Amino acid sequence: MAKVTSLCVYCGSSNQVDQVYKDAAYELGRLVGARGIDLIYGGGRVGLMGLAADGALAAGGRVTGIIPRHLHDREVAHSGLSELVVVETMHERKQLMAARADAFIILPGGFGTLDEAFEIMTWKQLRLHDKPVILVDVAGYWAPLRTLIDEIIATRFAGEGCRRLYQCVGGIDEVLAALDAAPEPVVGVDTKVM
Repeated sequence: MAKVTSLCVYCGSSNQVDQVYKDAAYELGRLVGARGIDLIYGGGRVGLMGLAADGALAAGGRVTGIIPRHLHDREVAHSGLSELVVVETMHERKQLMAARADAFIILPGGFGTLDEAFEIMTWKQLRLHDKPVILVDVAGYWAPLRTLIDEIIATRFAGEGCRRLYQCVGGIDEVLAALDAAPEPVVGVDTKVM
């Protein structure tokens, strides 16, 4: 089993989404904070991002936000975090989030969340890390993505082994059990180039 002490959460920044997604983000943060797992995320105060951070903070957890300066300067940074790291580029943000995390949780989100999800799975495929990646299918949100992944594999643009790059769980209540059951990362994966 992997010992997860820090968890990177990728999720949407929209406030216009259904309440079921908002509730899931807050609950994930609350569970992670109560477990004593550090939450690492994109540093925003809006949307699911802000709710996940708020949930972790309310449970007494430590939350680190990593935000590019151009977003920080637009006043979207969360002001109540345990640590806020301001970086220059989106690439630097994603690299630092990945380097600091022991595992990755992907909640519903938009294009940015998809970018982060595919990047972290691709890095795992390239053996740049061997950390758990968990897709949380809140209210069936990720069903079309899972169908697309099936099609990518069926048409041989990716091999069957790519199914092991991530795990999909049906809801927030399954996340901690999935993390507890995750195998230890493989020693020797080249994280220096991540």
